[in-house]
Amino acid sequence: MKEHRGRLTRDGIRIYEPTDFAGMHAAGAVAARILDDIAEHVFPGQSTGEIDRIITGMVEAAGAKSATIGYKGYEHASCISVNHVVCHGIPGDKRLGEGDILNIDVTVIVDGWFGDTSRMYVAGKLPRKAERLIQVTHDALFKGIEMVKPGNTFGDIGHAIQTYVEAHRMSVVRDFCGHGLGQVFHAPPNVLHYGRPGTGAVLEEGMFFTIEPMVNLGRPETKTLADDWTAVTRDKSLSAQFEHSVGVTANGVEIFTLSPGGKFHPTYA
Repeated sequence: MKEHRGRLTRDGIRIYEPTDFAGMHAAGAVAARILDDIAEHVFPGQSTGEIDRIITGMVEAAGAKSATIGYKGYEHASCISVNHVVCHGIPGDKRLGEGDILNIDVTVIVDGWFGDTSRMYVAGKLPRKAERLIQVTHDALFKGIEMVKPGNTFGDIGHAIQTYVEAHRMSVVRDFCGHGLGQVFHAPPNVLHYGRPGTGAVLEEGMFFTIEPMVNLGRPETKTLADDWTAVTRDKSLSAQFEHSVGVTANGVEIFTLSPGGKFHPTYA
């Protein structure tokens, strides 16, 4: 479905109507519930392909449509990025080992609205250094979300994330960013996870976008493998990512992809 609601800012960012928040909440809730329900299927010996097969069934059972199947030739309902894979990991025969960490990213379409979210999981016992990376990445996302309100800028979001991550001697990936969404998968703006305060477009009520910082234990540089999808850390260091879809309200922010079961963090149990 082509995007048609609301108006565009001079930066090309669409401003949605208050009534459009309900559609985003509905789509976000489906995506979040799928990520809740997949948690029990993540364990040592499980294949990423089987996890994706289960997710595909969950999308269909919810009466939704996968936004990624068929997107630029992609064939799966999820991206599953293990250990040093930064993003866009392709599900397949790889079996999870004890202590592997993984990001699962799902985007669904519900009544024309896109719900996009990702979170971290662990197969078995969470190693200490991975636990610290996951916690910093999780908290950095919410540092960014705290900056979402009318009058602030996208640079304020990026700066909050970058300064928090670098204070913990980790690095923010710069090769990938968040994005606008709504009735399309990707739209302006590019939501950078680094930046200077007061720079970039000014946030306005009715903007919908993702914030999805990728954080590396080592250096920030990445490379894309020969499959043209899988992005990995150049130094083979561990990487983590969390993603929420959000909307700017009159006085703050609404998160569309909150976990209905409180399982957004892998140590919820």
